[in-house]
Amino acid sequence: MSRIDESRPFIPVRIAVLTVSDTRSLEDDKSGATLAARIEEAGHTLADRAIVTDNRDAIAGKVTDWAYDPNIEVIITTGGTGFTGRDVTPEAIEPMFEKRMDGFSTLFHRVSYDKIGTSTIQSRATAGLMHQTFVFVLPGSPGACKDAWDEILKPQLDYRHMPCNFVEIMPRLDEHLKRGSGKSA
Repeated sequence: MSRIDESRPFIPVRIAVLTVSDTRSLEDDKSGATLAARIEEAGHTLADRAIVTDNRDAIAGKVTDWAYDPNIEVIITTGGTGFTGRDVTPEAIEPMFEKRMDGFSTLFHRVSYDKIGTSTIQSRATAGLMHQTFVFVLPGSPGACKDAWDEILKPQLDYRHMPCNFVEIMPRLDEHLKRGSGKSA
């Protein structure tokens, strides 16, 4: 069973939030605001926050910029995970993943099912690793953002969370680069 080990220090993580929407601005972006508030309440740093339109190139461009920014360790997107013609966030981001995190989608749907039942199948939430940066792709509703943060991301982004968490493996995400794969860090 998971637990918090109070003998370990809390280590703040630098997180960027990207809202994907054709209709929202920072002033009326409830999902982005929900994530930003929860990130800061948990003691992490909101490294950046932006809105882009439902456009593959715009989404991929912003996520790429952030993934290569040494001041950002985690990216959370909200919006564009449904099935309408404008919902293209997974298509924009998944091809860039170096490693997929299939367990995130599975767990997200389990948590979501407990709240909204079978409607959870209308989300294509996903996650993965891109240039040593964790990327989480969430639906655009504030409720889905709350559920993903409260039930999955908050514990996994807390170094004190046991038996394991993402923070403790962050220093080792680039091991393949250090082993002489022909690339440099």
